[in-house]
Amino acid sequence: MSCPFHRPDGATRRGLLAAMGLAGAAGLARAAPLPSDRPPLTKTDALPADRTLPFFGAHQNGIATPIQAHTYFAAFDVVTDKRADVSALMQRWTEAADKLARGVEVGADADPGDSGETAGLPPSRLTLTFGFGPTLFSRDGQDRFGIGVHRPAALIDLPRFVGDQLVPARTGGDLSVQACGDDPMATMHAVRQLMRLAYGVATVRWVQTGFIPGFAAKATPRNLMGFKDGSFNVLTSDPVAMDRHVWVGDEGGAWMRGGSFAVVRPIRIALEHWDRMKLSFQEQTVGRRKDSGALIGAAQEFGPLNLDANDSDGNPVVAENAHVRLGAPQNNDGAQILRRAYSYDNGISMTAERWPPWHQGMELDAGLLFICYQRDPRRGFVKIFDRMSKFDMLNQFVTHVGGGLFACPGGVQAGRYLGQALFEA
Repeated sequence: MSCPFHRPDGATRRGLLAAMGLAGAAGLARAAPLPSDRPPLTKTDALPADRTLPFFGAHQNGIATPIQAHTYFAAFDVVTDKRADVSALMQRWTEAADKLARGVEVGADADPGDSGETAGLPPSRLTLTFGFGPTLFSRDGQDRFGIGVHRPAALIDLPRFVGDQLVPARTGGDLSVQACGDDPMATMHAVRQLMRLAYGVATVRWVQTGFIPGFAAKATPRNLMGFKDGSFNVLTSDPVAMDRHVWVGDEGGAWMRGGSFAVVRPIRIALEHWDRMKLSFQEQTVGRRKDSGALIGAAQEFGPLNLDANDSDGNPVVAENAHVRLGAPQNNDGAQILRRAYSYDNGISMTAERWPPWHQGMELDAGLLFICYQRDPRRGFVKIFDRMSKFDMLNQFVTHVGGGLFACPGGVQAGRYLGQALFEA
């Protein structure tokens, strides 16, 4: 994967790739947010570590849930050709998810049983969110499990966007699970148990961990670029907005009612490149102030998104190709998505022979695990990102290296299992 660079003298190599959801969450801004609005996914107070979030309910947890500090995302390939095996796996996963959310060991009496590394630890607000990828319904033109007729129209094969450099080993998957919690051991443990329960039916295709920084109550966390990330979002406390933009209705079929479509994209950021830029250039690129998160020309982070203001020379205060402008709902026919993104750090890549002489010879493999939920990705992520991938100033700093689209069914009640309406249709 190549990364573009600015030379210290300001000369720019052509940006390669596209950005979405970085530094300001412009793509989620409402046309006229009230100053009292707050990001709905940030923590609102100090929550006890032993707090449990029940797995069963009308919707899957981990979508509208106040965001936790850590995530562990995993995509799986199904290796069986038997529908009954997949159905049985979902039953095991449903039972395990309920226990894990309550802090109960999974299969403690089995051989092998629970790995035991979280013994004595609290549940830490653990949530598990499951999804089904397009290839579960059809792979190489084959309906492997006889469920192709129930594939929602919105579960598309994502188009290839300008600048995409998707690595096959970090892209796609038949099944997905996202574990979120306030303790990284809790999230890793949960996915580890699900992997164990999937032996012989599904194997891990790719994984990515993520984190958000500790931050004050009702404050917006910052991403690795130093900007507040998520200043505006779909208000999860607004049922009308959630039904309009996030929750699937009757159009997805009975098994998807109350669910949502998740777009997941690991986005690598050329942090060394970004860190060499002047503050004024960074702010022009994003369209927001780095210190406050306010729109350039505005005083408050949560003030109205006024993109019509001009300076004394008649030029737009917010640049025409600034991230915040290109992602704004008023420039995308009102499209909105529910962002639930995490930063990630996979260490350092050592490929010094590729680098200019002014570079120090190391590159962080770090960035944003972008995750968003929407009622229909064709009118959400695809609508917003197609334009941003072509014109966004952030494109010269970021690389989309993988990801996928997953249909996350509605919630499940005790005594039933996730996806039952699909597999038993």
